[in-house]
This record gives sequence, C-alpha cells and structure tokens, in this order.
Amino acid sequence: MIQRVIREVLSGLTVAVVALPLAIAFGVTATGTSEGALVGLYGAIFAGFFAAVFGGTPAQVTGPTGPITVVATGVIAAHGLQGAFLAFVMAGAFQILFGVCRLGSLIRYIPHPVVSGFMGGIALIIILGEIDQAQRSFLVVAATIVVMLLSARVVKSIPASLVALVTITAASQVVGSLLHDLRLGPIPLNSAVDYIGRIPEAIPSIAIPDVTGSQLLTLVLPAISIALLGSIDSLLTSVVMDNITGNRHRSNKELVGQGLGNMASGLFGGMASAGATVRSVVNVRSGGRTGLSAATHSVILLALVAGLGGVVQYIPLPVLSGILILTAIGMFDWESLRKARVSPRGDVVVMFTTMVVTVLVDLTAAVAVGVALGLVVHATQSRRRKASVVHDGADTYRIDGPLSFLSVDRVFTQLRNGRQKLSLSLENVDYMDVSGAKALLTFIDHSHKAGVTVGLKDLPRHVEDRLTALATEEQLGRLDTVLESRMTGSRPGRTPDAAEEAAG
Repeated sequence: MIQRVIREVLSGLTVAVVALPLAIAFGVTATGTSEGALVGLYGAIFAGFFAAVFGGTPAQVTGPTGPITVVATGVIAAHGLQGAFLAFVMAGAFQILFGVCRLGSLIRYIPHPVVSGFMGGIALIIILGEIDQAQRSFLVVAATIVVMLLSARVVKSIPASLVALVTITAASQVVGSLLHDLRLGPIPLNSAVDYIGRIPEAIPSIAIPDVTGSQLLTLVLPAISIALLGSIDSLLTSVVMDNITGNRHRSNKELVGQGLGNMASGLFGGMASAGATVRSVVNVRSGGRTGLSAATHSVILLALVAGLGGVVQYIPLPVLSGILILTAIGMFDWESLRKARVSPRGDVVVMFTTMVVTVLVDLTAAVAVGVALGLVVHATQSRRRKASVVHDGADTYRIDGPLSFLSVDRVFTQLRNGRQKLSLSLENVDYMDVSGAKALLTFIDHSHKAGVTVGLKDLPRHVEDRLTALATEEQLGRLDTVLESRMTGSRPGRTPDAAEEAAG
C-alpha cells in the first residue's frame, strides 16, 4: 500500500515537471500578457485537482490544452480576462449538466477520422498563431526546437520542454543583447527577443465576479463552445487512456469532474482546462494508476507557483513559441496521415474535411461537419446501421453487420466478458471503416495483454485487407497469430493490390 502511494506521488511529480512549461506557454498564448503565466498555471492547479478527485478516468491529468487555448484566446480578446473567467465558470456548469444528462456516452459516436482531422486542425491553428513570433525571433525559436529534439534523445529522464525552457532562458541572459537585429546578409535571423515580464505574486484566492444579466447572455455561446470542446477533448483523452490501460472510463462522471474543475479554475482566476493526452500518458508510463497521481501534480504546481514570480519574468516568449510549435507537431495523427493512401477513401475525405473546417471555420462546426460526413459515408457503404454480436455457443461469437464507429463501443463491450478464450467470426461483416479496424486491433492487443486467447475466423477479403493495411508492424504479427481461418487463402501482408483494394 505504502509503495503504491509513493509510486503515485512520484508519478505526480514527474507530470508536474512536464506540465509546468506547457501551462505557462498555453496561458501566455491565450492572454497575450505576462499574467497569462499564472492563468495557465492556475488552470492546471485547480481544474487539474478537482477533475482528478471527482472525474471518471483514473490517472487522467487535466490542464490547459491546445483546443481550449484556441477558444480561450478568442473569448479573452472579446470579453477581457474577467469576462473570460466568468465564461469558464459557466462552461463548467454546462459540463456538469452534460454529465447529469448522460451526454458523455455520445463520445463513442465520433469517428476516428474526425478525431484525427480535429487534432490536426488544432495543431495547424497553434503553429499559424506562432508564426509572428517565429519570424521576429527565428534563432531562439529554432534553438528551442533543436534543444527539445536533442534532449528527447539524450536526456530522457527530464522532459524535453523543461530542458529547453531552462537552457534557452539561461543562455538568453548571457547572449540576449547579441540577438537584436541579427542578419545573415539581407535575411533577418533575429529582430528582437521579448520576455514574459514580471507577474504578480499572490496566494490564489476566490474572486466572485460581478455579474449582470446582459453579460451572462453575451457569454452563453462562448461558454457552451468551451464546454463542448473541453468535453470532447477530455473524453477523447479518456479513450486514449482506456486504450493504454485496458480499463474503461466513466464518461458522464468525467464530465462532472471536468465541470467542477473548470468552475473552480474560473473562480480562482485560472484558464479553462481539459484532459491532456500527453500529460496523462506520461502519468501512466511513470506508474500513475489513480487520481492521486493527477491530484499530486496539481499540489506540486501550487507549491512551485509561490516562488516562480521572480523567475518567470526572464523566460523569452520565443522559447514558449518553440515549445508550442513542437507540441503542435506532435498533435498530428501521423499514423493516419501515413496510412491515408491505404485507408478507405471516405474516411480520408472525412479526416481532411474536418481539418480544413477546424482551421477555416470553427472547432465546434468541424466536429459537427465531420460526424455528419461520417454518417453519409457510412450510409453509402452499408445499408445496415449497426452491427450486433451473436453468441453461437461455448466461446464462439459472431459479428453481424457493419463494424463501424456506430457500433464498435457496444460490440467490444459485449465481447469483454471475462472469458479466457474467444473465437470470433467476421463472416457477416459487410463493411469496416477505420474506426472499426482500429477498435478490433486494439481489442486484440488488450486481450493479448490480459492473457485472453482470441481467434478470428471467416474473414472476408475486404476485412482482412483493411486490417492488414491499417495495422502497425507489431499488430500485424499479432494478427497473423490469431487468424484461425480465412474465407480466402491469403496470408496477411501489405501487397500493393491488397492496399489499393482496402482503400476502395
């Protein structure tokens, strides 16, 4: 028991080190002022703590994220910081309402290509937002990125973002004066180096905003937008956590926890937050398995805030830009982009359409358009709406119907029945999209880790081709071991003909 607690606390310490530069970077980006450093940190502290205690995804870490930062930037610009804090509180109340109304279960109906396109669009928005700073301080931004890349390879025990933050900040105090109006012939390399500046040092305290009826009305739509994006962002992270741990999160409880966290964050002057994928993955890989580690990360950040005021002022803004640019690059679903050539064409269209709408129109609209387009693609590929699971006796089951984003959650929930052996027939699967293929491959992975023997049989050619086209190298080897029989005599492999057929 004591060892378990120590492991959770140490994992929380590790995550706090990762979260520190990201919280500062997202906060400063959203507000455009030095005060943003505290706004971002308070978001990680208060939203992070309450979501960890009351949320429904063990070990998930909450804090400022890319999608929330994009929306918060617009809200702060339009309504000021005090108006934005009120919007964050309202957004939290909406999230609690979503959870009470059990809307969290709808996350299962978001297709994988929509998620990929949405995150890619957010990444592009972040990168485009940092172009001005990159042009003004190109050398510092480039040096930050290089240090992060090298650190990730050499100093694996310390987060690359923290290494870059400390190294470049220290170096700028020595050579900063040499980086003004630096040129290579006619090409400007570095015009100037801007710094965060002094931030107020104060113990966090609750501030009840003065509210008028007209102000509440003007903030309803921004609050709903933050609530929707925060809920989607958090629940997608919950799905990632499920895939890593093999557990199953409680969507509606998670929304209530996120709502309480955002209400607390807004009241204490912090930024709205959501489940953060990278920080959550770091937590699990560091040994965190419960909310204790995530809550510990918030407590440690609170302890650090007291002594950061005099240090943060010396952090160069281009360092934060470099951290955000590299973070945004990591947000792209590179696996899906690499496999676009062999993925179903309809799913590829959904992914890139969602990405474009995210950048050019609106984040909420992008998800709505992506889901609607996914439904259209599904309707054109299969006349049946959902798949069902048929028990053929003993340990034998059969999936009957299209294995798509509309069915995968229910199908694989039924198949996780505690049996140690499972034989699954796919003979009647008439259509399989990217969501269905990835869910099946993940189910096989989790079954393998849990010691469950899974056998697949009677695979139609289009199903086998799609699985082999979308599987990773490790999954491809595992897939070969679970195939009992095939409707065709082929072996799994990525032949050009099979890849082209799978993309059809």
